[in-house]
Amino acid sequence: MARKIEILFEKHRARAVAELSDDAAPLTAEAVWKALPLSGAAYHAKWANNEVYILTPPFAERDPGKENATVFPIPGDILYLPVPPGNKVPSDMQAQCRETGLIDLAIFYGRDNYLLGPDGHMPGNLFASITEGLAELAEACQDLWRNGAGEERMTFRRFTE
Repeated sequence: MARKIEILFEKHRARAVAELSDDAAPLTAEAVWKALPLSGAAYHAKWANNEVYILTPPFAERDPGKENATVFPIPGDILYLPVPPGNKVPSDMQAQCRETGLIDLAIFYGRDNYLLGPDGHMPGNLFASITEGLAELAEACQDLWRNGAGEERMTFRRFTE
């Protein structure tokens, strides 16, 4: 049976379930699984299009490298993207980014996403896909885009049935 995680938006009380891609991204899926729960301020990124993400300090024992990487995530995809030291990040995360870099855990809730940054393609490791609750999560994500993230927090945790 596939391992599953939950994605929660605390303020919006929205929830989704995703299956880890243990076959396609085993190192990334295992690193995330071991680090759970992970939580942080939710940010909406319109550069990529329909993306909401959290930033965390690096948590993998060993960097998984590129596996199952994509620059064209589709609705329901969950990506792991390393953010090297010195990159532009929200002001509350700048000191941490300068010191260790960060990990961007991103969910994609709509179509036509393209991970292109100032320095070219920014492939992320596709390590999980949402299987339940995408419509509810997408509605919350759209509200974050229209009205701002404010105090919204997003949490990734192990799902137990």
